[in-house]
Amino acid sequence: MGYRILVVDDEAIVRKSFCRIFAGTDIEVDTSPSGNLAIETLQRENFDLVLTDLKMPGMGGIDVLKAIKVLQPEVPVILITGYSTVDTAVEAMKSGAFDYVAKPFTPEQIEEKVREAIAAGARVARTAELEPLVESFGGIIGRSKAMQEVYRRIRQVAPTDSTVLISGESGTGKELVARAIHEHSHRKSGAFVAVDCTALAENLLESELFGHIKGSFTGAIQTKIGLFKIADGGTLFLDEVSNLSHTVQAKLLRVLQEREITPIGGTQPVAIDIRLVAATNRDLKELVAAGAFREDLYFRLNIIPIRLPPLRERTGDVPLLAVHFLRKYAEEMGKRIEGFTPEALHLLESYDFPGSVRELENIVERATVLCPADRIRKEDLEIQYQPGEEIPADSYTPKTVEELKELKRQARESAVVPIEKAFVLEALRRNDWNISRAAEETGMLRPNFQAMLKKLNISVKEREENPR
Repeated sequence: MGYRILVVDDEAIVRKSFCRIFAGTDIEVDTSPSGNLAIETLQRENFDLVLTDLKMPGMGGIDVLKAIKVLQPEVPVILITGYSTVDTAVEAMKSGAFDYVAKPFTPEQIEEKVREAIAAGARVARTAELEPLVESFGGIIGRSKAMQEVYRRIRQVAPTDSTVLISGESGTGKELVARAIHEHSHRKSGAFVAVDCTALAENLLESELFGHIKGSFTGAIQTKIGLFKIADGGTLFLDEVSNLSHTVQAKLLRVLQEREITPIGGTQPVAIDIRLVAATNRDLKELVAAGAFREDLYFRLNIIPIRLPPLRERTGDVPLLAVHFLRKYAEEMGKRIEGFTPEALHLLESYDFPGSVRELENIVERATVLCPADRIRKEDLEIQYQPGEEIPADSYTPKTVEELKELKRQARESAVVPIEKAFVLEALRRNDWNISRAAEETGMLRPNFQAMLKKLNISVKEREENPR
């Protein structure tokens, strides 16, 4: 069995030394010249151990360590330092390092520490696999594997003051995650201030964020305290941060670096103590490449990333959320509705929700209003198009962008069905056509696996038709 380690050091000679030490062994060495690039790598790939230099330009070893404890908490970290002191060791251990090693070191010293750390990390990972699933966390509903990862990230990052960047499609619940981080932090007694960066023009947004002095511009009839100051001691949530202008981006970067603001028209900076959480439904890396977003600000915001999966990726969460919303709206409307018919539930599970959780909530609220019986029926849901339906191009032309999106979704569904069928059949073959084992192996709940079989018209009879 092989292992992967990541070595983070701004000195090329150190990176090459590690590659030479482990050449020809069962340990594969990846390297990174900076903390920022290492964090990007850790967002995409898994490692058995990370070794990081303590003193580096930009993001230092302690900051890398803190980020890893959120991104991959079971992965041990060894700090490399040329400044070996008692204080260094204490800081490293308090921040969660497995160990530290002082330069210069011998190959034997490094290999011994690396193998010891890898073994310890494997024990932690086995323990983590035994943690029970939870169905909700901080007002967020979901028990899928994807949401368990989100909950884990929230628990890890909440006690810190690290900046968090939440990404996800519209309607996935980014503000709920930001509030959960705040409510589980030491700042929970402070204010949680949410700002929609798309709601205000640039000049008004600056005034809202930083405040202004009376008379500093036309209309400034009195001094205004900015939202950064209102959030002092608490959390400031910047939603859709990708919409900030370059001017505001530059000011925000300075705030994150200096931890102080200067109101519009003011001359004296004001110190602030906030935790910043930002969110976006766009790919900031693509915006950086296009010159629409500052790279230095991206790195400052992306210390701890949390990706919220769209509802179509959250296997098993649709029924849980649908029942939650039904109870909520039935109680608000004073209606006695016991649940959903099997056909209605199957339709919901088959639909891919381009509007994510927000769309599901809207559908259930509408159905609760329209439902004349004690169970919501398929027709009460009013989902216009259903998976597998073909819409002839010559008989239907979209009139709005939303209709166009729906037609494109239908085209995707038609392309996906053959892939889903191959996926299901292969899983059944590998597990001797045992539905329970096939569902477990693929990470699906048995009812959802059966629903997919029903949707694709697959039965165990296909065993004879599709021999191994």
